[in-house]
Amino acid sequence: MSRLVVVSNRVADPRKAAAGGLAVALGDALNTAGGLWFGWSGTVIEGGAPGEGELHQQKAGTVTLATVDLCAEDHADYYLGYSNSVLWPVFHYRLDLARFDAGYFGAYRRVNRLFARQLLTLLRPDDIIWVHDYHLIPLADELRALGATQRIGFFLHVPLPPQQLLAAIPQHEWLMHALFAYDLVGFQSEADLENFSRYVRAEAGAEDLGDNYYKAFGRTVQAGAFPIGIDVDEFAALTHGKDAREMYERMKDEYSRRQLLLGVERLDYSKGLPQRLRAFKALLKKYPENLRSATLIQIASPSREAMDTYTDLLQELESLCGAINGDFGELDWMPVRYMHRNVARKRLPGLYRVARVALVTPLRDGMNLVAKEFIAAQDPADPGVLILSRFAGAAEQLKDALLVNPYDTDGMADTIQRALQMPLQERQARHQTLLKNIREQDVHWWRMTFLKALGAAARG
Repeated sequence: MSRLVVVSNRVADPRKAAAGGLAVALGDALNTAGGLWFGWSGTVIEGGAPGEGELHQQKAGTVTLATVDLCAEDHADYYLGYSNSVLWPVFHYRLDLARFDAGYFGAYRRVNRLFARQLLTLLRPDDIIWVHDYHLIPLADELRALGATQRIGFFLHVPLPPQQLLAAIPQHEWLMHALFAYDLVGFQSEADLENFSRYVRAEAGAEDLGDNYYKAFGRTVQAGAFPIGIDVDEFAALTHGKDAREMYERMKDEYSRRQLLLGVERLDYSKGLPQRLRAFKALLKKYPENLRSATLIQIASPSREAMDTYTDLLQELESLCGAINGDFGELDWMPVRYMHRNVARKRLPGLYRVARVALVTPLRDGMNLVAKEFIAAQDPADPGVLILSRFAGAAEQLKDALLVNPYDTDGMADTIQRALQMPLQERQARHQTLLKNIREQDVHWWRMTFLKALGAAARG
């Protein structure tokens, strides 16, 4: 059996369920074949040389965790710079926030070369390599240049924007050329796949060979949509765990006279948090029966706080929350409970379960697993309602959620009111269909489907 080699910006111990995300998604496959997980160590070395980094290895059960340190200059320019100040905003349709002229591109190439050099020393001839996300787009190209011949697949966890937005990146041709070094390129949604197809045909003159095979730059690549899921059974088990039950009982008791609305995400401009707060304010104005009744709990976990755009967003949110509470709050009722901190994953299911409505309203998102976690945590006999942005990748699968346009403040307010008043029978029917969807295309389906396609992809 071929060994699976996972490459991502950060590495996690797949034995720890609390790790979530990729650890849950890939843990079974890595553990079964005794795989390798490679990425950045999370350590920044002050005074280190650019393009150099020490390799560390440790065992996590049958899995080898291999990580590389970064010097301060590479971390600033590769990670905070090109990855998160150029690619992240453009891929989330925010050209206005991209810093194209900051000189980060050299570090992005340099670090990917560093990773390729270090990874190559660990590879076996029959390995299957699975590279993840926008930080590592050119990794296969760098590996091929060093002589690697293994099957290499790539999965983009964030959205891929349309041709016109991609073409705004000064290095867009180079980035797309690099993708053709992979055997299979995976996206979260059919919309992302269509954007890729249109770009490579229009900008790279790619030949469409059918079955999502494209030929350009002397190479052929297959592309596909592989929407990532969650481990439904694992998350449902967390719902019945001690921490989640304590959270549920405490919140149910404290808010027994309230209808809870919930938002949970990282602090990021892609998540539509100011728009959500304005919609909640509009709800209180348009439907005053919700005064002293509806409470929005908004959790915004800290993220990339060294970057100015995130500092500005934090200040905007604090101002909006203060204004809403000041205008509508009473001594015994605050309409918004805003928390800028992390909540332990083991406690989150209890919070999801007690919420009458979940607001998952990003301006743009590759998938959004909070929406799927909320569904998995619900009591089927009395489920809450999922309000989901039509611009989240999850909207392609979760059509029985209430889909909204997060830019439409009044429309969102009307949808929230509909959710709060939705009769039990409709809530049950919607939840049943949504739960069926996330079970059929769970995280194990995602992993097996991608790896099967990678194994079958034609070479060249």
